[in-house]
Parts: sequence; structure tokens; C-alpha cells
Amino acid sequence: MNTNLYSQLQEAKSKGQKKFAVLIDPDQMRLGKLDTVLQNAMDANVDYFLIGGSLIVNDMLDKVLVGIRERCDIPQILFPGNSFQLSNKADALLFLSLISGRNPELLIGKHVITAPFLKKSPLEIMSTGYMLIDGGVATTVTYMSNTNPIPRDKNDIAVCTAMAGELLGLKMIYMDAGSGAAKPIPESMITAVSSNIDIPLIIGGGIKTPEKALVNVQSGADMIVVGNAIETDPSLVAELSHAVHSMNKKEALI
Repeated sequence: MNTNLYSQLQEAKSKGQKKFAVLIDPDQMRLGKLDTVLQNAMDANVDYFLIGGSLIVNDMLDKVLVGIRERCDIPQILFPGNSFQLSNKADALLFLSLISGRNPELLIGKHVITAPFLKKSPLEIMSTGYMLIDGGVATTVTYMSNTNPIPRDKNDIAVCTAMAGELLGLKMIYMDAGSGAAKPIPESMITAVSSNIDIPLIIGGGIKTPEKALVNVQSGADMIVVGNAIETDPSLVAELSHAVHSMNKKEALI
């Protein structure tokens, strides 16, 4: 298993290299379509798989992790929606603290419950400040977390929240408009947050086109995460990955 994914992310950020991750929800991704997504991801040099969802209601988590491991060596990072979505079959875990909300259970409560398991596990733990941004519709994660998202026109709130997360010692900031968002996070907010923190910035939610993915990395995102659009059309993997990684070619020429 990989044990230094965060150091790789830090190095990539320092060099201006952008990363692309495919989000796989074990409940939504049927195994037949998963095979197609995996092959497309390998062909397109996808950097990571994020595995998880707001509501996993069956036993597919371990099956999906094992299925991916048998087919490819792209690192798998757990993106848990609750404290039950844990498995040692992944490489790493985003230890999410919902810093945009005021629900104590998701700021620290669930973390206390899972800490003994994670302390003993082989997973690389990456503490991450998770920020929900208004995506234009009520999303599953908003309902399940019982929190209000940051208004999409309040860049100052997003900036101060991200800075607070960094000063608290969190290793990354993940701004998410939520699964099925009608509107992605505005580029102005991405630029504002990116220019005020020194840790990697992940952007997800509502990204449906390679053009939007490219604009996001140009605005300062270090990693782009796409799930819903790929579940609908697995062929988008190649275009999205190419768009994100095209920035790396430009950096190499400088």
C-alpha cells in the first residue's frame, strides 16, 4: 500500500502540478460500469480514486475496494460520509472535519469514535478541512450533515474558514458543492481561498465538463474530484483527466 500520498500531494503543489481523482460511490457504481471506469481511469492516468458517499446502505465498500485493487494500482483514498465507512483495504483516508458547519458531531464527535480503529490501521490518515459550498440545490450531504453550506457569493467566509482550518493544523482543504450540485463552486472563490492558504486545495461537486475542470485548476485548485458526471458517462474520464493534467505540461515548459 502507498504510505506517502500526502507528501506526494505537497510536492505536486509546490511544483504547480495538478491532480485528478475519480469519486466512486459504492452504492451508485454498479460493478459492470465500474470495470469501464477503471479501464478508462488507467488509460487516462487518473491519479487517485476517492471511495465513499454520503449514504452507503449496503456492503459494497469492501467489494469495490478489492475489485479496484485486483484490476489496477491507482491509489484508493476513503472519502467517508460517516464513521461506518472504514476499511483497511484502502491506501489512505481523508479524516474529514466539517469546518464550514456547526455540527459538533462532524467537527470532532465522530472522530473520537473512529480514532482507536484508525490509530491501529495501516491507512495513511490525512486530516482534511471539509467545506460545503452552496451548489444551488439541497444535496444529500447537506441533509445528512444537518449543516448549512457557505453561500456561493461569500468568498470572505470561505477564505477565513479555510485559513482557520490550516491554522488548526489540518493538512488539506476540500471545498465541495455536493453530489448532484446544480452549480459548481465559483472560480472567484477558488482563487480567493487558494491564494490565502499554503496547503493543498481539493475542489469537487457540480463539475460536469473538462472546460470547468480546467478553469478550476487555473483558478488555484490542486486536485479536481468528479463523481456524478462519470457515473452517468464513464467516457468523460479521459477528457477530464486530460484537461486537469494539461496544466502540468505547461508548468514543465516554464
